[in-house]
Amino acid sequence: MTRVPLTKTEYIWMDGELVPWDEARVHVLTHSLHYGCGVFEGIRAYATAEGPGVFRLTDHINRLFDSAKIFMIEVPFTRQQLVDAVKQTVVANKLQECYIRPLVYLGYGEMGLLTLTSEVKVSIAVWPWGAYLGDEGLEKGVRLKVSSWQRHDPNAIPPAAKGTGMYINSSMAKAEAVKAGYDEALLLSPQGYVSECTGENVFIVRGDRLVTPPVSAGALQGITQDSVARIARDLGAEVEFANLLRSDLYTADEAFLTGTAAEVVPIRSVDDRLVGDGAPGPLTRKIQETYRAAVRGEVDGYRQWVEHAR
Repeated sequence: MTRVPLTKTEYIWMDGELVPWDEARVHVLTHSLHYGCGVFEGIRAYATAEGPGVFRLTDHINRLFDSAKIFMIEVPFTRQQLVDAVKQTVVANKLQECYIRPLVYLGYGEMGLLTLTSEVKVSIAVWPWGAYLGDEGLEKGVRLKVSSWQRHDPNAIPPAAKGTGMYINSSMAKAEAVKAGYDEALLLSPQGYVSECTGENVFIVRGDRLVTPPVSAGALQGITQDSVARIARDLGAEVEFANLLRSDLYTADEAFLTGTAAEVVPIRSVDDRLVGDGAPGPLTRKIQETYRAAVRGEVDGYRQWVEHAR
């Protein structure tokens, strides 16, 4: 079972100031702790020739604000203020590479289900974090199990938002899959289409054509997903956002996962059926290699994706 431990750093940004890690606390009656209403992002910074570079930082902050709008949360900072705060926190912690977690949540002072009167708080934490699905998963691929838990219906909880409480759905699916001996869970929509994994988008490869599920199937509009789609097109592949059935993964030539934490991870098998011959395919490998170089500012055509923290 892969553990995802935290490595303590010096400072966490909270509501406009840097606070020592051990002093970054909230009250036990914090609204979001009870009702799960909050939004967050997962972002990575990578070591580059010009210092730490945050990958698609502005795009992540824009998605954070979109998620907040869906939940009717008024963020008490501007987008640029949070972009600057992320860079400030990376620099203050003297990190060349790290994972970055901005969180917008409802604070102490109000209770009950109405969110509109609660004070909105913002924090940004950074820490060193390796491969989310493990180094072996990156190199050899991961084993997926279709979960018994469905992705939530978009008219019940909006999957287009990256909301805190809605990840209970992912946590239940992840625990079920890991206890059954798999690396990750694959969630289906209420209509039976492939949605996404617990924290990653899904791609299949057929020849030189890539297909990934759309937002309408319950998939988050992934920033890594978008980056990979651009890379794949530049490599000459056709990319389509379209509905997939679980059997489409069984019969794919190749398949892989994308996500900020996971990066680009080959899929070895789904429900004990090998994808292709069970080894990472050539297009998956090429995309994986290009993505690794792009996030470090090593590909001229993608340098605009890297925002340097100075």
